[in-house]
Amino acid sequence: SERVKRLERDGVITGYHARLNPAYVDRNLLVFLEIKLSAKSGDVFDQVARDLVAIPEVLECHLISGEFDYLVKARLKEMSAYRRLLGDLLKKLPSSASSHSYIVMEEIKETLFLDVSRL
Repeated sequence: SERVKRLERDGVITGYHARLNPAYVDRNLLVFLEIKLSAKSGDVFDQVARDLVAIPEVLECHLISGEFDYLVKARLKEMSAYRRLLGDLLKKLPSSASSHSYIVMEEIKETLFLDVSRL
């Protein structure tokens, strides 16, 4: 008990989460979205981050290196909901140049588990 409290206090444990079955909450569509911005600056990245954080369907958002700037993971009810989300998102984002979507057909592995046994 004391060890867990210390790990929480030290920021090693950042929270506790319930994993919901997407089928039971009507969110079967899992989508990954790559966004490439045409203009890049600290202000643009800050605005995009604020916009993406505010969207409840967005589960994860990562600023990445490589061909694209952002990798976004979203879970929605159906394709029409994704179409609306994408349209709204691209209109809202400053300097949004292009996007590529990847619709997940089958989830093979998804976990929050980190193996720390060798630390």
